[in-house]
Amino acid sequence: MESKKDITTLTDIQLLVNSFYGKVRENAVLGPIFNGVIKDNWQRHLEKMYTFWQTVLLEERTYEGRPFPPHAKLPIDKTHFDTWLGIWTATVDENFTGPVADEAKWRGNKMAELFLYKLEYFRNGSGQALV
Repeated sequence: MESKKDITTLTDIQLLVNSFYGKVRENAVLGPIFNGVIKDNWQRHLEKMYTFWQTVLLEERTYEGRPFPPHAKLPIDKTHFDTWLGIWTATVDENFTGPVADEAKWRGNKMAELFLYKLEYFRNGSGQALV
C-alpha cells in the first residue's frame, strides 16, 4: 500500500479538489445545490478551486476573487456546512497526511464557521452581505 504524503504541489491540490467535489456532486444534501448552481460549468469551478486552495495551502498567489459572495444567496444552512466539512475532512484524510493536510482541515473548519456566521448575519442582520 502506498503511504500518504503531505499536500505540497498543485497536483496534490488537484487530487484533493477533484476527489472532494466528486463526492459533493453525489451527496444527497450538497449535490442538488452544487449541481443546480454550477450546472455544466464544473471544469471552470474546479479550476477556480485549484487556485483558491493553492493560494491558501501552498501560499502560491494564484486565486483572485472573493469566496463568500457566491454563497450569500444560496439556500444553505448549518446542515450543509457540517456535511461539507465532513466530506472535506474525510477526503483530506483519505489522501494526505502531514502539516499542510492538517492545515487544510483546520482552514476548511474555519471557512465553514465564517461562512455560516456571515450567512446568518446577512439573513438576520443588516441585510447586506459581509465581504
